[in-house]
Amino acid sequence: MTIFNRTRLTNDVFKIDIKRMRKGWYSDKYFENIGVMLSTLAEQKYLFKGKALRLGDIDLSKTKTGNIEVEMQWFTRRKGKVVVAGVDKALTVLRHCCGYFNGNGKFVNTWKRMEVEAVHDGATVTYAGDPMTVQPVLRVRGLYRNFALLETPTLGLLTRSSRVATNVYETLMAANGKPVLFFPARFDLHEVQAADGYAYNVAVQRFNYDHKSRVGPFISTDAQGDWWGGAGGGTVAHASIACFLGDTAETMMAFAATCEPDIPRIALVDFNNDSVKDSLLVMQRMFARYRELIDSGDETEAKRYQLYAIRLDTSSSIRDVSVPPLGAPELDMGVNPRLVFIVRNAIDSAWCNWQLPRKWKDRAREWCESVKIVASGGFSPSKILRFEKLDVPVDIFAVGSSLFANDGPRVTDFTSDITQVKINGEWQAMSKVGRNRGHNPDLELVTE
Repeated sequence: MTIFNRTRLTNDVFKIDIKRMRKGWYSDKYFENIGVMLSTLAEQKYLFKGKALRLGDIDLSKTKTGNIEVEMQWFTRRKGKVVVAGVDKALTVLRHCCGYFNGNGKFVNTWKRMEVEAVHDGATVTYAGDPMTVQPVLRVRGLYRNFALLETPTLGLLTRSSRVATNVYETLMAANGKPVLFFPARFDLHEVQAADGYAYNVAVQRFNYDHKSRVGPFISTDAQGDWWGGAGGGTVAHASIACFLGDTAETMMAFAATCEPDIPRIALVDFNNDSVKDSLLVMQRMFARYRELIDSGDETEAKRYQLYAIRLDTSSSIRDVSVPPLGAPELDMGVNPRLVFIVRNAIDSAWCNWQLPRKWKDRAREWCESVKIVASGGFSPSKILRFEKLDVPVDIFAVGSSLFANDGPRVTDFTSDITQVKINGEWQAMSKVGRNRGHNPDLELVTE
């Protein structure tokens, strides 16, 4: 599954479209053309007739181009540290789809005739900007015509998953180890949720491993946890508040009464653009019910009314009425540091305005101070870094589309090159100019 348990996932998990993958349905057409060309030459027993100036005086007269054996490496050119994911699925594609169709139309699998080395998901590679010194995450040796078709889908798998994993890792770094809720499902096709959620979990594991932390994975859909046993979580949306005619407190009371108590109660308080007012209304009503149940001896039912967090999600185009204008709109709009500080102060002191008997004052204060703040809405590593630099009291960041970012320094595209060819039983260097055979001590021989 990852570098942390040394176990690889199989097609029991991925359920790839083997039949169409073998036929090149998901491959760039030029790879199909290469396969047809080499297979035809192999049938014709074609012998190399050209000139290979880089190979010097080596005798090439018996070289069967159609059956050329190559060594190919897969690598990324994203600068800096990259958290690798998608390896297990790429291996699954190779395992089931390497081969050819014989004259009877039957597929002949050649996986066991190949030599394959790969890192585990969760490994890291570093690229300093020199394409002559890359760290491959996958290396294959075998007849090129037997796996040429699979270059496109394997590169896509590695690119997408490693991009998400690395973006999540960098977001966790920016957040100084605070939990990052994985909220990008609505920004892409539902078919990618399982792979994306897996990449997210790989990044969380890698972060915990590197920093000796215990940050938990928090996903929003069950599909995102499909490959690793996670389950989606969440509380209320703006739509639910609309169903309660804009009454956020009533929404949360209904949620608390009807949903399982192990679901964290997180109140979304920006619906009316007055985050302080709605936070206080939610807290007052939930605590009143909490206290009533405790006093009646029903502690189990009281857990339903333990408010876990307030979530701020103010649109970037408006200023919450809780925030006094400074004359600098770019500092006032959306979820900004001042809004968080103001809401935090309101949450912590809410109990002071409640009519409570003496025995309940300390417990009320603790109840209020335990309420966390979740910040969402347009958060990226750069915005999170700004909040952290200012020591803004956010406990959890909910991050969406920036985790899919693929621009500038976040471009994680993978590519692959043939690095060697076998001539007369010996491997000879054959990289394109400007590339070189890379080295990665984390590559392991894949034996199954």
